[in-house]
Amino acid sequence: MAQTYVVNIRDGLIDADPDNEEAYRDNAERYINEMEATDAEIRELLTEIPPSSTIITGHDSFGYFSNAYGLRFLSPVGLSTEAEPSAANMAELIDVIHDQNVQALFHENMTSPAIINQLAEETGLEVAGTLYADALAAEGEASTYLGMMRHNASTLHAALADPDHDAHDHDHDHDHSH
Repeated sequence: MAQTYVVNIRDGLIDADPDNEEAYRDNAERYINEMEATDAEIRELLTEIPPSSTIITGHDSFGYFSNAYGLRFLSPVGLSTEAEPSAANMAELIDVIHDQNVQALFHENMTSPAIINQLAEETGLEVAGTLYADALAAEGEASTYLGMMRHNASTLHAALADPDHDAHDHDHDHDHSH
């Protein structure tokens, strides 16, 4: 979807400033290549997360990420960052955490950390970092769009990757099997 934004922005700039069309085309192409490389990097990282993992964040804002990378996100509140989760929502989520062997909870940059801290307290799970959605960080890696995507993937990977799954190690498995 972000690639569609880039193409639309490129075309809008060319319409407004046709004299610099070549520069806009070159920049858009370069950025789309960067996006594709970042996407490949993220896919590689996330293959090491067991597909059965459930990721719990403070706010339901990872639908596109979830669809793109096949991860399951749950949240105590829906799409509104204002809504307070009901006691029933919280109780349901605590059941899910126990039933599905959820490994980690994550803060989300636009939502109060209180809800996730409460879940952490009630379940004994740790909070494994902050995921960014809807706004960038003021500085650091998550201060650009691609940096934010990489930050989210590496934060998820650090908390959830299967230590026995090393994507680069498959060839060596055969050497030791005899």
